[in-house]
Amino acid sequence: MRHQPGVLIVEDEPAIAELIAVNLRHNGFRPTWAMDSASAQRELDAVLPDVILLDWMLPGESGLLLAKRWRGNPRTKAVPIIMLTARSDETDRVAGLDAGADDYIVKPFSTKELLARVRAVLRRRSPEQVGGTVAIGALSLDSSTYRVSFEDQLLKLGPTEFKLLHYLMKHAERVHSRSQLLDKVWGDHVFIEERTVDVHVKRLREALGGTAGQMIETVRGAGYRLTAQTASAVSARAGV
Repeated sequence: MRHQPGVLIVEDEPAIAELIAVNLRHNGFRPTWAMDSASAQRELDAVLPDVILLDWMLPGESGLLLAKRWRGNPRTKAVPIIMLTARSDETDRVAGLDAGADDYIVKPFSTKELLARVRAVLRRRSPEQVGGTVAIGALSLDSSTYRVSFEDQLLKLGPTEFKLLHYLMKHAERVHSRSQLLDKVWGDHVFIEERTVDVHVKRLREALGGTAGQMIETVRGAGYRLTAQTASAVSARAGV
């Protein structure tokens, strides 16, 4: 029997939740509905879904707070989250992605688009779990345990920064434009502006800190590159 991916729908409007659930069911998914943060947490404690569809505005805790909490919990941190919201401003999109959402859909949306987004996050998630360890200089990333370390010191990264670093490390020394990073890290179906990449690169540098943060170079007019040659090493070599 083919596996039916489980989808937890966290949505306080019954009509919208029912519409989503019916369409998911007809397309081979196993939907579960929670109408507020407390019932969503109970569902998660009972069974981990394959994907979470999370409304931003909920009774009690907001979807944004829930996303942050679930990303901080080792049990739920790897479950893909798609935010559903009527908020369409770029700042809101960035906030949703910063909270740990893998994707962001603005209401009203077509069920066809929603299904495509759900399938896309499931496709993007699976290679990450296979992975292994990537090491560049003293920086090491283990995609199977979601751990990053520099000089054997563990570092704390958010889920988006982890995916960004993973991609940059797998393609070290190459220059990647912002649009390339959007396509490869977020997916070509995610409709966010290129400056979102700058926000996450800044956060990634801050999370890595010091020498490790310097490994991510800004190539003026072109994009970003991860290199084993840090800025300080380059300066020392040049006698600066």
